[in-house]
Amino acid sequence: MAIQEVIVVKPEKCVGCNSCVRTCPAPEANITKMLNDGRFVTSVNPEKCIACGECVKTCSHGARDYIDDTDRCMETMAREQMIVLAAPSIKTVYPTKWKGILNWFKSKNCMIYDVSFGADICTWAHVRALEARKVEKVITQPCAAIVKYVETYQPKLINNLSPIHSPISCAAVYIRKYLKQKNRIAVLSPCVAKKLEFMETGLCDFNVTFRKLQEYFDRNDIRIPTNAENDLEYEFEERQGQLGAVYPRPGGLRDNLWLHEPDINVTTSEGVHKVYPELDMYAEMPDAKHPEVFDVLSCEFGCNVGPGTGTTQTVFDVMTSMREIEREAKSRRKTGVFKGGEDKLFKQFDEELRIIDFMRTYHPVTPTPLPTDRQLDAVFTMMGKHTEDERNYNCHACGYNSCREMATAICRGLNNVDNCIVHAKSVLTARHSELTAQHELLTEITNDCFELSSRLKEDLGSINENMRVIGDSTDKTSERASEVNELLSSVIEFCGENKTMNADAVEQLAEILRMTQDAFKALDDNVNVTNESSEMIGKSVAEINNLVEKINLNLRKAERKKS
Repeated sequence: MAIQEVIVVKPEKCVGCNSCVRTCPAPEANITKMLNDGRFVTSVNPEKCIACGECVKTCSHGARDYIDDTDRCMETMAREQMIVLAAPSIKTVYPTKWKGILNWFKSKNCMIYDVSFGADICTWAHVRALEARKVEKVITQPCAAIVKYVETYQPKLINNLSPIHSPISCAAVYIRKYLKQKNRIAVLSPCVAKKLEFMETGLCDFNVTFRKLQEYFDRNDIRIPTNAENDLEYEFEERQGQLGAVYPRPGGLRDNLWLHEPDINVTTSEGVHKVYPELDMYAEMPDAKHPEVFDVLSCEFGCNVGPGTGTTQTVFDVMTSMREIEREAKSRRKTGVFKGGEDKLFKQFDEELRIIDFMRTYHPVTPTPLPTDRQLDAVFTMMGKHTEDERNYNCHACGYNSCREMATAICRGLNNVDNCIVHAKSVLTARHSELTAQHELLTEITNDCFELSSRLKEDLGSINENMRVIGDSTDKTSERASEVNELLSSVIEFCGENKTMNADAVEQLAEILRMTQDAFKALDDNVNVTNESSEMIGKSVAEINNLVEKINLNLRKAERKKS
């Protein structure tokens, strides 16, 4: 049988809150991974998912949904005549519209049958099998999620799982084998997991859940007329069921069994947080402690408020409706002359039906082996959990019941060490300590850099002043050199004009030479100033180099502390 997705995930809406993991009873159904952007997203492993739909009900972010066959059914219905099987919970989900919905399908040339009648067959088959001791210590199986759980996680209970088909499948067998109908069958159901049952048995073709059907009506603006809430009879193609109509409520199968065999030892259990742990407990108990019938349902309040109903009815509304349905069904039940006499419907079944036609087989899966203690130790070490106390924090933030379950999931590749909040907090604490130390060192380095920066500013100011002095000195030196050049030119010209000099000429020459001497002295002073300024610049540059080397030293020290 090919594995198909039933529960689907919208990754863009997943916030990694682990609510789906926390509520899921199937330990290997969820795979949590960290994306490149650091978000945690939980996807579904269809091979291990039991399609109970609890995560769809729990997710408040719209990240979980399920797939049924509504759209495929409507496409097929447009081309060919179909059979529609209506689950009895349609009366509690749509107390004033269920007849209108069935009439709408009838207007599409569909043949309408009552699953309650299949439930009556299911009760009859159980009673007769228990009477003949063909079955003993049975776990009931109307709930497809329960069947998938046993097949996948508790295959040792396969022999305890009731071999009698579910009410829907009993109705389908009756239609196929006894009414000889070959048309394809669509089931109007409250159950997401029924798709798995239909795939495994091949008895029904389409699982049309009430919620998706209502979405189809809304999308196509189909208005369904109302009916009186207490009008509970309908003209089906075959007989309308009797007490099988109460199967959707918790203990519905039990109540039917007790109606015929009051002394049967029946224990009930409902709800994902109760029934699956009790199935695990059942698997470990000695057979002598098992009740004759363990009547189990995945949904806490039965099929009437299952994940595929989309109902706005409260549990009180539902139970009130169920009481009316039970009262009406009992009024149609026929027995012998005396109260408590032979059930006439069962007598017809005894004459017309064969129990073997309503029995099925199962397909157990080899369980995934548990990791060894050595493998778990390695994972605990990765999680930073070294002591027994650390390995038993059991804070449930990851979605699992214990640190050991989380470590097991990590061993199986179903989760990530970083998704452990205790591990994440320890990593954050270590990083915080490291960042605090780095911050203190950075503060120290920053203060040093500020001090060095101030000194650099002072040295740069000195350099700028010396550069200005050099500029002024260079300008003056240039002026003096020009004056000296002019004086020397005057001496040459004067000597050229006075081949024979008298006392006045000599005095004039001497004056020119004194002026030249003064010009040379000023030039020499300017050169000295320039040299001194250049020397000061050299010292400032050397000091700057020293300061830069100190900055580099501090940065290298910071780098060593970081590593």
